Amino acid sequence: MTSERRYDIDWLRVIAIGLLLFYHIAIIFQPWAMFIGFMKNDETLEGLWKLMSMLNVWRIPFLFYVSGMGLYFAMKKRNFQQLIAERSKRILLPFIFGIVAISPLHFLIFQKYYHLPLSYYPHAGHLWFLGNIFAYVLLLSPLFLFLIRKEDGKFRRILSSLMSNPAGPLAISVFFVAEAVIVKPQLFTLYAETLHGFFLGLLAFFFGFLLVYSGKEFWLTVLKWKWLYFGLAIVLYIIRLLVFETNSPGYLMAIESNSWIFSVFGFGYQFLNKPGKILSYFSQAAYPVYIIHMFALYAGAMIILPLEISPVMKFILITSFTFLTCILIYEFLIRRISFIRPLFGLNWPYSKVEK
Repeated sequence: MTSERRYDIDWLRVIAIGLLLFYHIAIIFQPWAMFIGFMKNDETLEGLWKLMSMLNVWRIPFLFYVSGMGLYFAMKKRNFQQLIAERSKRILLPFIFGIVAISPLHFLIFQKYYHLPLSYYPHAGHLWFLGNIFAYVLLLSPLFLFLIRKEDGKFRRILSSLMSNPAGPLAISVFFVAEAVIVKPQLFTLYAETLHGFFLGLLAFFFGFLLVYSGKEFWLTVLKWKWLYFGLAIVLYIIRLLVFETNSPGYLMAIESNSWIFSVFGFGYQFLNKPGKILSYFSQAAYPVYIIHMFALYAGAMIILPLEISPVMKFILITSFTFLTCILIYEFLIRRISFIRPLFGLNWPYSKVEK
């Protein structure tokens, strides 16, 4: 398997993090927002959630798949010690820094907005994802290194053969269905800091690595059969919407989730596997933006929610404020100040060539 740069995976990571921002902003306009620690607008946009529920079933598993794929490329250039050192700098350091310095900020804004006593509360918050990723690296890297050493072996040939069949990628869903049946999550889409989220993420991370490891067969399959996966995802989403009011049984949501993901990989491979200056910039920005976006979102909500305008206009303004604030903080602080860069997962030296 070649270790060439896969620009479609970079693009899909950037798009997925952008969609994450939209998703989190949409929560502000749901009647249950405060139950999960979000600020809440008095007038809701409950219809918006039907669209978000389509996204929610695959957005987090997708990021775990992509993270597993990224580890494959990282391991091609490093031994075990180098890998752990690099992942510690890129994942563990921002995770710890985020717990003590980033996540408490939006909680302070929440307290200020609702006139609660101000208190410093270090917590993982939305950065739970990073903690999971680092745990998966520690757990799975020995196995992955063994597989890379045996890349010309029988297991990879069997895996490649399986992935050359359109049923091959979907067969992976058996493991996700088993997880949903065994763990029995109260909500399939409740990923953060739950056993379900940990084991589902572990599976997606593991299979993300294996899909890249299998070679071009997987990519050619999802390219050819992307409309099949997309159609299956649409059918399962419509069933979930009409029959189960967006919350179908876990085993159905597991299949729907993977169907969306494989169709996205197929469309991405066809249309996004190309370099560019925009991709170069945003692939660097995506990780820091993910880390800081909740602070920007809450700051925007504190300013905009009290305004006497329609909820749709508030959604548009908070979205614009969040994206713009994240990019400004990244461009003029995180990207340009050398000692700050490692705290957000970037390499230490800043170079003007980096665009």
